[in-house]
Amino acid sequence: MQDAGMLLRIAYEAMKELDIDVSEVLSRCHISEDVLNDKDLRTPNDAQTHFWQVLEDVTKDPDIGISLGKHMPVFTGQVLQYLFLSSPTFGTGWERATKYFRLISDAASVSIHIEGDIARLSVNLDGVTEAANRHLNDSLVIGAFKFCQYVTEGEFKAIKIAFAHPSPKDITAYTTVFTCPIDFSAADNYIYFDADLLARPSSHAEPELFALHDQLASRKIAKLELQDLVYKVRTVIAQQLESGIVTLESIATELDMKPRMLRAKLADIDYNFNQILADFRCELSKKLLANTNETIDQIVYLTGFSEPSTFYRAFKRWMQMTPIEYRRSKRR
Repeated sequence: MQDAGMLLRIAYEAMKELDIDVSEVLSRCHISEDVLNDKDLRTPNDAQTHFWQVLEDVTKDPDIGISLGKHMPVFTGQVLQYLFLSSPTFGTGWERATKYFRLISDAASVSIHIEGDIARLSVNLDGVTEAANRHLNDSLVIGAFKFCQYVTEGEFKAIKIAFAHPSPKDITAYTTVFTCPIDFSAADNYIYFDADLLARPSSHAEPELFALHDQLASRKIAKLELQDLVYKVRTVIAQQLESGIVTLESIATELDMKPRMLRAKLADIDYNFNQILADFRCELSKKLLANTNETIDQIVYLTGFSEPSTFYRAFKRWMQMTPIEYRRSKRR
């Protein structure tokens, strides 16, 4: 599961606003500031736990999710923002956000439920570990609240906020952000508001732009689904590698696809099977050489090469040095 790099960029801006030692946080999270400029960046969701633990440790702030959320800029500049603004109504915008929320995160989802004259926005964090839950919940709920206010030009008012995590001992940080009642240990993260607001017309509604943005979001989702295919291919490669027989045909069979279709789908996102296989073997070889005492013969077997000479030639081509030279360079 992955999150859009935009979430990291928003957190980065908030950290700078709070005068947090950004370099220290990024270094301890093994993140280069350079990658923040990559518009296609997606980060592994399972890294959220470490990120928030580092942030709390660096800042000594037990409510860092709230603190960061207060200073996060509003989520803008993405296709979901444009969908909202060009939607006929606030409710239509959330319908589209529900459909395309994967553009923000694979591990989160949103939905709207109506109970009488009260609407409930649910922010669900599928698969997020308990350790990361509180800070991540807090920042996402504040982010969703800010966004609702932004797209309704300040008309959005929360009737009640509910968090999935238990109440901290001191809730002062929460009451300084939200003036409405706050619940904890709820079934999910909820923002309750007047259901009539869903029918609020957008002052920027534009049917042609709405249709265009909807198509763009659909294409972006399709691209993510194709990138999922690369992950699946790599997973099957890992399973088949020790057999020494890893081919496009064997991978396609495991994925219940025809080889021609697999090749075409990979080509749609500028990948090819041989490159995926070579990249996987290269990464695995480097890890085994740098981090284990496996013999070269054993590494040849584990990376699926038929004989050492083939492995040596491939590794020299990848790294411009022999496997032994690489191992020595990592152990100096």
